Amino acid sequence: MTPPPPPPARVRHRGEAVRIRRATARDARRLTRIVRGSRAYEGHWAAMVEGYTVGPAYIEAHEVFAAVGADERVLGFYALVLSPPELDLMFVADEAQGLGIGRLLAAHLAGRARDAGLTAVRIVSHPPSEGFYLGLGARRTGTVPATPPAVRWERPELELPVA
Repeated sequence: MTPPPPPPARVRHRGEAVRIRRATARDARRLTRIVRGSRAYEGHWAAMVEGYTVGPAYIEAHEVFAAVGADERVLGFYALVLSPPELDLMFVADEAQGLGIGRLLAAHLAGRARDAGLTAVRIVSHPPSEGFYLGLGARRTGTVPATPPAVRWERPELELPVA
């Protein structure tokens, strides 16, 4: 099992360094906007995030971490469930795509999972995102069936080794 590749040496947004911090309840609206506004969920994918909310209670109850610029603007985030180990959410804001923020979040996720004593994390991927996770070292373990009405398509199930 290969651990994920290291994050880019420096991830920058608008010329300033990006860092990872624990998300707070104050971030809830921005996280929700990132999810609902994601171009990756346009068209027939839209039903999955329509009305989706990342609320303060969710942030307080789960391991939610945000990638932020120097101005504290949230550029992306992930949510890790420790038991059973699963990546529940990972999104990068459309305006921050292609800067290495997804890889930075994934490296942080792997470190957090290792610190929690996990050896792998399950990922049920949005179909267009499968290649991203495979590029991190995840391996396909199966397919999760559709669950209409919100999810009308099968999704790849993967496992990301972290130890």
